[in-house]
Order: sequence, then C-alpha cells, then structure tokens
Amino acid sequence: MPLVEPGPTLDIDVMLQGPLPGAADYARRRIGSLAKFTHGRVDYARIRLTNRTHGHLPQPVLAQVNLGINGKRVRAQAEAGTAYEAIDELQGRLRRILERQPRHRPSRGGFIHVAGDRLAGPPVPHRVTEVQSGTGHRITRRKSFGVARLSVAEAAEQLDLPDYHFHFFIATPTRPDSVLYRSGPTGYRLAQDHPAGSAPTNYLQGRVTVSMVGPPRLTVPQAVERLSALALPFLFFVDVANDRGAALYLRYDGDYGLLTPDA
Repeated sequence: MPLVEPGPTLDIDVMLQGPLPGAADYARRRIGSLAKFTHGRVDYARIRLTNRTHGHLPQPVLAQVNLGINGKRVRAQAEAGTAYEAIDELQGRLRRILERQPRHRPSRGGFIHVAGDRLAGPPVPHRVTEVQSGTGHRITRRKSFGVARLSVAEAAEQLDLPDYHFHFFIATPTRPDSVLYRSGPTGYRLAQDHPAGSAPTNYLQGRVTVSMVGPPRLTVPQAVERLSALALPFLFFVDVANDRGAALYLRYDGDYGLLTPDA
C-alpha cells in the first residue's frame, strides 16, 4: 500500500458503491491531506468510490470528490484498475487544481468542474433526457445552465485549473456561444457558433488558434451519431431546435452528456 503523508486533514464523507475493502479510510487520509491547499473555509468534502467490475471496464474503479470551498464547488474524478490507484490519481489531480487556484479568486457562478462536466454557472434542474441512436450510445445526463460571459483569456484561465477537455462560455465582447479546448502546438483552440469570418484576434499572444468555420448545425440525435462516428471526447454544434451552441461529450460510463445554455 502506498505511503500516506501526515498533516492537516479534512472532515470527509465517503460513499462506497460495490466491494472496496479498506478504500474509505485510505481515501479520507489521502484527500484529507490536501487541507493545507484549500486556503479558506471548507463547507463540505465528499468522496464517492464506485467499483464497476460488472461492466468489464479496463479501469473499473471510479473515484470522485466534491469540495465546497468559500462558497465555490471544486470537483475532480479519476479512474484506475484498483481503488488505491484511483484514489492516488484523484489526490494528484485535486492537488493540481487547488495549487493553481488563486486564494481569493472571485466566484463566477460558483462552480469549478472536472472531467467534461464543465459549467460556468449553477445548472438548472430538469429531468434526465435519453436520446437513443443507432450507435447504441444514449444521453443520460443533460444540463442547462446560465453561461458565464468571459473573455477568451478568462476562459483559458478556467480551463487551466482542472484537467478538462473544454470550457463552454459566452465570449465577450461579441457574445457568441463559444468553446475553448486544448489543441495544436499553441495549446488552445476556440470555436464559436457564429465566427467572425475575418482575421482572428491574437488571443494570449498567439496561444489560441481560432476556427473560422462555424460548427455543424445538427439535431441532438444527429450530434450523437456524429460524435460516435468521430470517436472524439466532445462535439460542439449548433442545435437547430434553438439556434444556440451545445456541447455533447463522452461520459466516463460510455454514455453521453449534453450541455445547453439557458434560453
């Protein structure tokens, strides 16, 4: 068993799903040791450990953590072959997030999310929507939310906090629905539902390349079909139902999630 460093700890609630002997105490010690990096009031700390051996997955153990720090939500998750490996990976990811987070960052919607579930503001509750397709994939999580209005530089700063695939936001000052993601030699690429169609702005001293071609206009079932065919982690598209940008992404369980802005 890996060594656990001593130090201050957090009061952590752990939920187990499936047989995971010894994992709860190990998770409390490993994640609790990051208390010194929280730099503020910790309202809650919750860990969920899931053993998904029934699905014959190469990395069957999923470890997830949710922290409430100074009114903001910080999330991370990791997968591995064993519970101890997943917890170690989770601890490393969460430490990187906390170390990069400024001590007095103003809240922009109150959420920092990890692993594809990226929202700029609190989600609007509504029922889960399932969209079946010929690919066998389905949408099992759908979130509508108030999209934050950010500059590209601010979106890049948010994207750097956790290990996310993309950040969905409204770019100021022109206000198109936008997605910033990691790509290419410069580090970032920007896609927008209605690109300017002219020479792109030099964002972040050239570190952001800009797609001058608009995203595809699709129905949600068509987006599911395309994402499955392309085998990408996410797909940014314009939903023909409302002429707004949307992001379809691959979840850890193999199904899809859909992010849509509030009307």
